[in-house]
Amino acid sequence: MWDFLNNYAFAITILFIVVSTLVAAFIRRRRRDKCLKDFGGDMVTLEDTDGKMIWGNMKVENTGLELVYSRQYQDADGHLETSYILYKHEYPKIGLLIRYHAKLSEKSKKERERELARTYHPGFFRRLKRKVFNVFKTVRDSVMEVVNILISRAKQASPAAGVLKSQDKYVTQMKQELMGSVGTAYEPLLERYIGHKVVVEMVKRDKLFEYPGVLKEYTADFIEIMDVDYKADEAGPPLKADLIIPCKYGLVRHLGE
Repeated sequence: MWDFLNNYAFAITILFIVVSTLVAAFIRRRRRDKCLKDFGGDMVTLEDTDGKMIWGNMKVENTGLELVYSRQYQDADGHLETSYILYKHEYPKIGLLIRYHAKLSEKSKKERERELARTYHPGFFRRLKRKVFNVFKTVRDSVMEVVNILISRAKQASPAAGVLKSQDKYVTQMKQELMGSVGTAYEPLLERYIGHKVVVEMVKRDKLFEYPGVLKEYTADFIEIMDVDYKADEAGPPLKADLIIPCKYGLVRHLGE
């Protein structure tokens, strides 16, 4: 009898680990940063933390991003390059992402104008949709806590206790997979100002800059603002642009209206 129960518990444990890992892997595969995803398919300029500028049509995946050049480029060593790939673990090298309005295609310009109109002072149904999504985010953020409690209880129960303890390595791996898949950011201070004009403070090469614009989105890593009069350098003229600013270098400091 005990052998049957042990075998049954072992089978359930293995099934639980396999299903949870597959679900987590599926979610992680489809999960892309929302701010970066908004710039996907557009001509984007990446300014890295050393001041180097790279530009191209941006493709965003869950593992990183790629800037595809409009024409091939020959570097100092003589070989040809047609794109620049930045992996997710290299995101700390991002100083700023800039989407200049003038560099967009006519189709992208129209799509951007429509998105700006929907974003700035959003209507009732758009705000309701966001509130509903935030409820689901809160539920998702509680998943790991529930999983931890269930696994801890199961470890104390018999006959599953011995099986789970012997599979500790795989259970921990599964928990890490889920944690990386469902983690999200929710900031009540910023949430109320989505769709409003704000002023973002940003540290750039040891100088403090302020960028007024419409707060479009935020994640754990980035802040996205639209309709900014951005100057690439102090001597140049301001150009209309949308910005994605790493949270480690910038923050929303003021409501701008």
